[in-house]
Amino acid sequence: MSQGSMIVKQAGPLALIQDAGRFGVGHLGVTQSGAADWISYHWANWLLGNPANSAALEIVMGGNLTLEADSDVCLALAGADLDARINGEPLAPNACFTLKAGQCLTFRQPRVGLRAYLAFPGGLQAPEVLGSRACTAREMIGGLHEDGKPLQTGDQLSWQGDAPSPRQLPDNAGLPMPQKRCQLPLVLGSQVAHFAGRSLYQAFNQPWTVDQRADRMGIRLTGQALKSKLEGVVSEGIPLGAVQIPPDGQPIVLMNDRQTIGGYPRIGALTPSACALLSQCLPGTQVWLHPVSATQAQVTHRRQLAVWE
Repeated sequence: MSQGSMIVKQAGPLALIQDAGRFGVGHLGVTQSGAADWISYHWANWLLGNPANSAALEIVMGGNLTLEADSDVCLALAGADLDARINGEPLAPNACFTLKAGQCLTFRQPRVGLRAYLAFPGGLQAPEVLGSRACTAREMIGGLHEDGKPLQTGDQLSWQGDAPSPRQLPDNAGLPMPQKRCQLPLVLGSQVAHFAGRSLYQAFNQPWTVDQRADRMGIRLTGQALKSKLEGVVSEGIPLGAVQIPPDGQPIVLMNDRQTIGGYPRIGALTPSACALLSQCLPGTQVWLHPVSATQAQVTHRRQLAVWE
């Protein structure tokens, strides 16, 4: 079993240690967290033959995040194309590659998509907090220093694992990165009957635009305002992808670092795959909400999970 490390030579705007998430603690007010684009995260680990829940690096935007290797290492990159380069030479996403001792890996800026996932042999080493290494900035838990903060210049990343047997991503297997527009499947919720018929028509027959106000907690969509007969509801548990409609009528899609309860009316929830896709949408991207049944959503989700078995 080999060990390795690398140093953060320059910190980007947001690089977080993430795994599959923190579950079973919602009753404590602790959110799920975990990789926002869980599909690309799993592919990155799959490429190295890692256990499915291995901690990896979620890199948002790039912003010249620069990592320098202390020794030769085989890594895997999946998800967005953030114009990654090794000592200035372009690096293709969705593949394994070797970073040699002293070489620098730099993520510059988004070309397609928003979040890239970098996997390490055996997974990144970081303390477990409530059963997960996931970094949650809002709750200040997890991550390299157990404080929820993103990587800082001077931080050292380490890993320990068997030398991987690199794999190749199957054709058309990775999550297609959204560009100008994309479709987001949504399962209708019990409160949908409290929305006017015209609002429901607008919800599914107009494009919504991803707003600048977007982070790991929630993503705002802008378009023709939706109107509900409910001014508010008793606070209740919030699932991943819940689409809340606040008083201004502009939907908020709640993501991995969402609050655990909320009281705005909801038209439903995006499927897990739709959440992964939305997490890769740059501000200004047009999205269409598409209603699907719970059964359809479950079948699609199980098919996605089966590809890694």
